[in-house]
Amino acid sequence: MKSNDSNALSFWRMESLGIPPSGTYPVFIAGLFTYCFILTCNITVLLAIGLDHHLHKPMYVLLFNLSVNDVLGATALFPQLISSILWQNRDISPAACLIQAILVHIYGTGAIIILSVMAYDRYVAICRPLLYHSVMTSSKLRMIIVAVWTSNTVVVGVLFLMLTRFRFCRNFITDTFCTNLSLTKMICENTSANNYYGLVLTAAFQVASNTTVLFTYIQILITCLLNKQADTKSKAIRTCATHLVVFIVFQINACFFIFSHRFNQVSPYLRRSVGVSVLVFPPVLNPLIYGLYTKEIRSKVIYMFRKHYVSSQKG
Repeated sequence: MKSNDSNALSFWRMESLGIPPSGTYPVFIAGLFTYCFILTCNITVLLAIGLDHHLHKPMYVLLFNLSVNDVLGATALFPQLISSILWQNRDISPAACLIQAILVHIYGTGAIIILSVMAYDRYVAICRPLLYHSVMTSSKLRMIIVAVWTSNTVVVGVLFLMLTRFRFCRNFITDTFCTNLSLTKMICENTSANNYYGLVLTAAFQVASNTTVLFTYIQILITCLLNKQADTKSKAIRTCATHLVVFIVFQINACFFIFSHRFNQVSPYLRRSVGVSVLVFPPVLNPLIYGLYTKEIRSKVIYMFRKHYVSSQKG
């Protein structure tokens, strides 16, 4: 990225977290614990799926990618945030800020795409069971995974390549972490093209993902209600409701955070809180609700821990 005399500094400064000195260590410990919990839950799901070939099915392969995406998002936020809390220093280098912003956007876009594909997978499995094995073949699944990460990388890459045309005239980041919007606010030139691209991109992904998820889960719900087996019906409805709640909460928070940058009336404290929640709650909830809540994965995890416990006792 270009630079000039006004921003030829070795660091940029992020918004203060407003943590009093007495709260530094409690907040630091809470942040460190949350990050470790996210890593533990998601890596457990990754190991459970990766080490058991019986779980190498479309639903679990997609869940594997969701956990990878959640680890990516949490890692984009927590190491820098935890260190800044501990040292009470909100400075960040331009390179580190750019990397964080790219990873945050890859995480956000990836979550929307993967959750949409997972919803479609469940729709075919439940509503079109006879077609499932012909629709979700191994080769098609590989193509879907490649398409997910390729499209994600390309759209986010273009978003940040468009910033290379400008010079930064400020060094203050109006957010808890670096994003495209916070970087754009540090530019004194006309960034209308960037803003339009970002809005079109956001609208396209939101409309496509919301339409896909709502349509598929409505169809799933109808199919489950028509199922005569009470246990199957009850379990499916609980599962659908839980998944929908997680998806809707993620979408509301993400949309609020994105559009709050465009309205000065929004409280900066509310904007920062919602922004952080987008990178905290999904990586915490996804492995629990989509992963450990699933019987097959839960059984594999219990087996792994029991095997480890027995081995440690023998040792």
